Amino acid sequence: MTIFRFRPHCFSLLAAIAVCSLAVPAAHAATDADLPTPRVINGETPATAANILAARRYAAFWNTGKPEFAEAALAPNFTDRTLPAGRPQGPQGPIKASQAFRAAVPDLRADLEEVVAAGNRVVVRLHFTGTFTGKMGKVQGKGQKIDFQAMDLYQVVDGKITDNWHLEDINMFKQLGMVK
Repeated sequence: MTIFRFRPHCFSLLAAIAVCSLAVPAAHAATDADLPTPRVINGETPATAANILAARRYAAFWNTGKPEFAEAALAPNFTDRTLPAGRPQGPQGPIKASQAFRAAVPDLRADLEEVVAAGNRVVVRLHFTGTFTGKMGKVQGKGQKIDFQAMDLYQVVDGKITDNWHLEDINMFKQLGMVK
């Protein structure tokens, strides 16, 4: 039986590790260890693993609002194929959209419900929930609960999303009071 014996020289090594871990920049707070796990996943193979990882990173971005997840998931030439009016093309488009949406719904949560991968395509279903207490356009929130689904189809090249086609549940706009 081996008994652990305290060695003073080990303590200084542990102390150095502890101090260094406190100095890690905040940007490193968003890591792949923080990625959401899909409730359902289909088509996971060694050939689709990098594509699924990109989809999980992008889902983590929508769930947390941390731009570093979007930057890790999206190619520099990212194209939104269903670009909403007023949103810029490229990775900055979703980042600005997330910032605006989080200003309206500060407690926004996006759960990754389903992932289906085939070749260079990944389909995801996201479930968004939160409380509309901020402002969206000209509409001021009154504490309404929001609960809606979104479906995205990604094209992934070299582990980065290059193209996205997406549909959001129209109930979101009803819950925000933007349409009847």
